[in-house]
Amino acid sequence: MKDRPLIEVAPHRRVVCLPPEATVRSACLGMRGAEATAVLVTDAEGRLLGIFTGRDAICRILAAGRDASTTTLGEVMTARVEALGPRNRAIEALHLMHDGGFRHVPVVDGGRVRGLVLRSDFRALERAQIEVEEEIFQVLR
Repeated sequence: MKDRPLIEVAPHRRVVCLPPEATVRSACLGMRGAEATAVLVTDAEGRLLGIFTGRDAICRILAAGRDASTTTLGEVMTARVEALGPRNRAIEALHLMHDGGFRHVPVVDGGRVRGLVLRSDFRALERAQIEVEEEIFQVLR
């Protein structure tokens, strides 16, 4: 059970990947078409360069008054992306999301994108267990 790879968490999910030159508008259209909450920004070989989320669209584009038709993903993506490999366990992704305060973890193998794990992939009970562990950890400090 502990060898279960991350990629099995949601193998049906279509991951939206776009180059850094793509506009935010095209990213938003891609997210809408795929019913996705994020776009992985990749180079021509499929290597992960960054991530752009629906939350980024609101905070970095709409709220900032930027033009989504001319702003590129390379200008507004999060470039320092926490990623895991396909041999990592799903619970590691949940811990990473909890500790980092984000909702997406790309799965990368050999530098290339292989999938995307979302916080919503986990049941409420699993998320609650992480919170219990955090409380225990705080008490033990």
